[in-house]
Amino acid sequence: KCRRRRTEPASSGADMAAPAPDLSALAVLSAEPQAVEIPVAAQPLAADQIGPAVTSLIGSKAALTFFQLEDFPRKLVATVDNLGRSHAPPLAWPISPTEGRFTVLTHAGATVVNADNGQRYTPLVLLLETINVGLAVDLYVRMYPVLQQTYVDLGYPNRQFNDRLLQVINHLLATPSAPQVMTVQLTEVKGPIPSLRPWVRYEFADPALEALSSGQKIMLRVGSVNQNRLKARLSALRQE
Repeated sequence: KCRRRRTEPASSGADMAAPAPDLSALAVLSAEPQAVEIPVAAQPLAADQIGPAVTSLIGSKAALTFFQLEDFPRKLVATVDNLGRSHAPPLAWPISPTEGRFTVLTHAGATVVNADNGQRYTPLVLLLETINVGLAVDLYVRMYPVLQQTYVDLGYPNRQFNDRLLQVINHLLATPSAPQVMTVQLTEVKGPIPSLRPWVRYEFADPALEALSSGQKIMLRVGSVNQNRLKARLSALRQE
């Protein structure tokens, strides 16, 4: 296996105040990725073999519950790329949207994220913790020719998807710790037709949080406990 080790950015402690913009995270994404050679798989997978291979790794029940395996290579590549950008459309995700609705509470006259929201993500986090990282990376190497071609087809003919993946992992690891209280506000809807799904219109009231990438906002929304657990899994994946 090819290994690359990087120093993990230190995360700030959680407190009541929202963190300042994470300039180190922006630097991670703006820096030119360091090339890492991917070993040639002895038995590379064809595109139509990837779904069954993922199912074999995580189990059929988990695959049906949490994953969107149809057109999985494109969804995976596009979502990884989008997590470092301002918007990651849920319709393009390789995993199913979390059940339930985003909920808020009133705290000191302000609208804040309900702390119980993090529990919606716990089943998926628990699943990710059960996956053998070494086996997952072995599967990734077997998938890589298809993933790389998909990345090229998405408009990156002279870049390696693996470089982008490592870049985004480092970016997610640089997510600031979630503050204990996160104030949100509804985005304005113009026009005579009212919004029928107001729970999808919330944005962070603090400009520093709202300026974060889509991936870092997800890392905040899952809650501090799940964020720490996800960072541990991402660190293990990066090391492999």
